[in-house]
Amino acid sequence: MSSPATGPTAEPSMVDGQARKALKDDLARFDCRIHQPDDPPLFTREPRSDMRTVHWRWADLEPLLERVGQAIAIGSGGQRRTLRLANPGLPFGTTHTFWASIQYILPGEVAEAHRHTANAFRFILKGSGCTTTVDGEMYSMHEGDLVLTPSMAWHDHVHRGDEPMIWLDVLDISLSRSLHATFFEPYDRQMQPVNDVPEHSWRAFGSGIMRSPRAARPNAVNPLLVYPRQQAEAALALAEGLQPDPFEDVVLEYQDPVNGGAAMKTMGMSLLKLRPGFQGQPRRHTGSKLYCALRGHGSTIVDGQRYDWAPGDFLAIAPWSWHQHVNQTTQEAVLFEVDDLPAVKALGYYREEGLEQGEARQVIGAAQ
Repeated sequence: MSSPATGPTAEPSMVDGQARKALKDDLARFDCRIHQPDDPPLFTREPRSDMRTVHWRWADLEPLLERVGQAIAIGSGGQRRTLRLANPGLPFGTTHTFWASIQYILPGEVAEAHRHTANAFRFILKGSGCTTTVDGEMYSMHEGDLVLTPSMAWHDHVHRGDEPMIWLDVLDISLSRSLHATFFEPYDRQMQPVNDVPEHSWRAFGSGIMRSPRAARPNAVNPLLVYPRQQAEAALALAEGLQPDPFEDVVLEYQDPVNGGAAMKTMGMSLLKLRPGFQGQPRRHTGSKLYCALRGHGSTIVDGQRYDWAPGDFLAIAPWSWHQHVNQTTQEAVLFEVDDLPAVKALGYYREEGLEQGEARQVIGAAQ
């Protein structure tokens, strides 16, 4: 049997730490290095993330948004007025792969056209009267609608309503930055021209069950740009007749109507309905997520800590954290969820553990 100090499982710094330190400066002259005793471990038995689980309460956010709306102007060059949900454990972003912000646009304002590498979407939280144009397609935005802005698509927003409008902006910019693949380009005018058929993708693919056989689908990107609230919530109501999901009760994912995959290549979006009395099973998985409470009240327990949420609240959950949802009220609760699982699964890095009926269940996920 090997001794703890010299066996094959011993930490290298325990047996050759001084030799490694002596080599450090010589190797550095040739831009090389070896693992040092005080370096953090390169491999860990389980994921370790600097990201923190964070709960943002609407009661705190709403007055901040009003202050930001009064003090900050929408600038030229495609700048936006956004309140970023910054994770205190990270130098950048809400999670290590995406950044969520709350955009606040006033009547008469134009959020000028630009495009960027990061995939983005808007989930409308409050107000009406604003239109968005994405690569020449223009749509009105209403509460509960999901509007996509794929990578390098020109997009601008125009508010012709009477009251401030608020929506959730999510971009996978943390991921694109980590891959050193960030590009940004302002348009040469405030607004881009609108196509002769301004809602072309909706007309061709919007039913979700039928599509035009001649409709082009450029670059294998989801051709559908808008998911209206009425259609999404009608589908969620139908799903109540299915077997309940053990973790999220009634849950449906927004999908690409052509291939049935996630609506975006790097981010997944879902609607959840937690019915009265629901107590979800705990689970954990690789990948991060953000919940936005749309209606109702409930709780999410993350690594033993309980977060009681209300409408308008946001909850970011760090990777590999045990979490479960509970609705102990007499009213249903509806949440919007965004996660990075499409990217994680495409890379083959998805792992999940769940507790069902007191037993651990492990799933090793492949690309889907």
